[in-house]
Amino acid sequence: MEVPQEAVVYVVDDDPGMLESTVWLFDSVGLKALPFTSGRDFLDACPADAHGCVLLDVRMPGLGGLSVQEEMRRRGLELPVIFVSGHADVPIVIRAFKAGALDFIEKPYNEQLLLDSVQQALQSRARQHASRAGLGELDERLAALTPRERDVLLPLVRGYTNREVAEQLDISVKTVDLYRARVMKRMQAQTLADLVGMAIAAGLVDPLRLRPEEA
Repeated sequence: MEVPQEAVVYVVDDDPGMLESTVWLFDSVGLKALPFTSGRDFLDACPADAHGCVLLDVRMPGLGGLSVQEEMRRRGLELPVIFVSGHADVPIVIRAFKAGALDFIEKPYNEQLLLDSVQQALQSRARQHASRAGLGELDERLAALTPRERDVLLPLVRGYTNREVAEQLDISVKTVDLYRARVMKRMQAQTLADLVGMAIAAGLVDPLRLRPEEA
């Protein structure tokens, strides 16, 4: 799938040197990039109908990356988010992904890894636009799932591991692997992130509460 020509990579980082080098990297491969030194500046400048993705530093003065992500959700800015951080720890990474981040890359990052991640994000955004124009097609894919495939789909998109799904459904991990592959194929999902996005778009899960509250 081609990336729309108007797609923009919004780069938000309070480190001027990192900001400049990252924008230069995207420019060098023909991607339009707009730099912002603070989360607030980005939020104030980003249009509601923006196309592209956001490269977002986790730790910044004022609004940190996770807070920017939360504010984006409140405003309905549905741009894919890629986090970068030189101080990543497990709780932060988990929180970012649970809130819908597409990727989390540690600084100093590998340039090709970053470019690949951004390209995936832009293609993901393009797929979201295409799916919005045809939500009926998504409904048809969901309707084509067997009851057992749907049983496997829901815990998968809520973040449960294959082993946890197997325990919930009282089946083997190998059987879960089989059903997972069939669900991915039927839903035409390239990655688990795609599948989660489809489930959210179809209203099957709440992105803020993927897992039910523990009793």
